[in-house]
Amino acid sequence: MMIRPIFLVFLLAFSTAITAQNKYGYDISVNIKGLGDSTVYLAYHFGDKQYVCDTLKLDRNGSGKFTGNQSLPQGIYMIVIPGNKYFELLMPEKQLFALSCSFTDYFKTLRFSGSDENTAFIEYQRNWVSMQEETGMLNTRYQANKQNKDSLKILTDMSARNDVKMRDYLLSVVEQNKGTLLALVVKMIIPIEVPEIIVPENVHNPDSIKWIRSYLYNKDHFFDNVDFSDERILRTPILKSKLDTFFKNVVVQLSDSINREIDKLMPRCTDYKVFQYVAVYLFNHFRESGIMGHDAVIVKLADDIYLSGKADWTTREWRDNLKKEVDRIRPNLIGVKGHDLVMNTYNGVFVSLYDINKEFTILYFWEPDCGHCKEATPKLKAYYDKMKNQGVEVFAVCTQSDRAKWEKYIQENHLDWINGWDPQRSTNYDYYYNVTATPGIYILDRNKKIIAKKLGVEDIGPFIENYKKYNRN
Repeated sequence: MMIRPIFLVFLLAFSTAITAQNKYGYDISVNIKGLGDSTVYLAYHFGDKQYVCDTLKLDRNGSGKFTGNQSLPQGIYMIVIPGNKYFELLMPEKQLFALSCSFTDYFKTLRFSGSDENTAFIEYQRNWVSMQEETGMLNTRYQANKQNKDSLKILTDMSARNDVKMRDYLLSVVEQNKGTLLALVVKMIIPIEVPEIIVPENVHNPDSIKWIRSYLYNKDHFFDNVDFSDERILRTPILKSKLDTFFKNVVVQLSDSINREIDKLMPRCTDYKVFQYVAVYLFNHFRESGIMGHDAVIVKLADDIYLSGKADWTTREWRDNLKKEVDRIRPNLIGVKGHDLVMNTYNGVFVSLYDINKEFTILYFWEPDCGHCKEATPKLKAYYDKMKNQGVEVFAVCTQSDRAKWEKYIQENHLDWINGWDPQRSTNYDYYYNVTATPGIYILDRNKKIIAKKLGVEDIGPFIENYKKYNRN
């Protein structure tokens, strides 16, 4: 919401982003003193991106009009001026108004006529910037007085009072502008106020209990001030920011925890376009996640939304490809019992994965000529030599079909673990364990439940030690 320089990427808007809302059109007069014979742009926020929707060449007096036959979707818009800078305005339902400012100090001189909502918006922005500056000065003083207990107490109290003042101000803006786009926008940034947590005096670790209950309250009410039934929230930078904060920093990064929160969130998205945006956000966010186990979130989103008929914005071909992808992920999710592999070995004896009676089985997919495997295999061998008598076994599956190379590598590197051989892939190991590249690593517990996947070799030891520490009864 603050004025800041940006580098705009001039992209085509999403097909849904600039759909007309009604027939009356827009007529926005612009006068920017000191910016004659210059080109300015009308742009809007959509998530964390900005898109240009109109272009205007100002006359020599810095005047011109943005006009269109159909109204623009409501939200936070921008007038982009030379120097990759912009100032924001609201695009309310009534889109006939004028604005003026000075190019050299557009924020302080910006004025609106014909739009009380924008007049209130610029007043809010200026007040909010002032409050943020005051907060910044308090933070600076706090950092400079960390060694002075008396000063810290005074500054902590001042900071607490300042937080209350800022929250009360936001609440007053919402109250004074009920039913407007401004109220919708400002309400979204009001932080959740956690009620006082009362813990009985005789309870062990009361501070921990208070923290947990406060955390749970904040998590459960995090989106209370966001109206997911209102399409206008899409054309603000706030929704994307709140989704990022919640799914990156608030929710515990375990698939079960995330999936529970998705089950709570999606029914709130009663507006079609909001539902679409949130669904796409979640899919992209967790598909790009490097956190182990998040593929279970993709499977859930695929089942609940994309393959259930709700995602009618996708093509049949895209959905077919997604189904193939999740069908390969589903058998090897964290917590699922790994599929049994019964295959011939270097010793000429058929071995079943399920028959391995060790606390941990490392399922290792590799190739003799794979460059990364040549680095990983010796490291895994060194770890195995230390741990093979401490409840760890390696079931290594070669994914190429040159038996001579396979045998030579095993002999030269003294690989005395279980060396599986299935050149015809009759066990379908590539499907059940989604083997698309090497090296590939899974860790299974004694019952052959998958407890880790796609680890680096150097991460195996720490993972197993932590698992022993936190998961033994």
